[in-house]
Amino acid sequence: MAINRRRAVGELVAGLVPLLVVTGVTAVLFALPAMYLLRTTVVYGLVARLILRHLPPSGAGLGLANWVTLGRATLVLSVAALIPQPEILVDAGYWWIISVMTVAMVLDGVDGRIARRTGTTSTFGARFDMELDSFLMFVLAALVWRSGQVGPWVVVVGLPRYLFVVAGWVWPWMRAPLPERVRRKAGCVIQGIALLVCLGPIVPPGVAAPVAALTIALIGASFAADIVWLSRRRQ
Repeated sequence: MAINRRRAVGELVAGLVPLLVVTGVTAVLFALPAMYLLRTTVVYGLVARLILRHLPPSGAGLGLANWVTLGRATLVLSVAALIPQPEILVDAGYWWIISVMTVAMVLDGVDGRIARRTGTTSTFGARFDMELDSFLMFVLAALVWRSGQVGPWVVVVGLPRYLFVVAGWVWPWMRAPLPERVRRKAGCVIQGIALLVCLGPIVPPGVAAPVAALTIALIGASFAADIVWLSRRRQ
């Protein structure tokens, strides 16, 4: 257990390298203050703490698939730290954010494929990937709001997963495991693409708002289907 934890700590420390590269490039391109770098590093430290807390006691560190997920996390965190910096939301800033988040979304399918091919699939890896996806959607929704493209209600697009978790605290039957569904994976892809479209500087607010509203309806319907399934399972 101690060896596995020490190895994971080393891998998480190594993860600071790509994080500082991405945040450093972002800071230079948009003349951001040192507080941006500090904010990103602090949030990465919190994420690393959560990873170590939930990492299985056995194994060889994070594993190759989770390295990819960690790499995606460095991209997402570098963008998440921009939420308090609305001055970056100009033409070049929009395209930079869209490019970085597109790479993070494309890599979403890579970690799972590696885990399956190497026989290293795990509950921890699936949870890590899912939580990162949820955070990515929340970050994108917050940036769409900060951009002024859509009102603050657009943040709802990034909240379904967290609302579902809170509901599970109130109604324990909602914490039961759900079967895999293509619908759920497709919904995540649609959610991400829709938010990137809303963030695009060439997309007028009159188009962005309906796209966001339709996305809320689709994601809400998907979660409602899961709630109905869980309810019937309980009965």
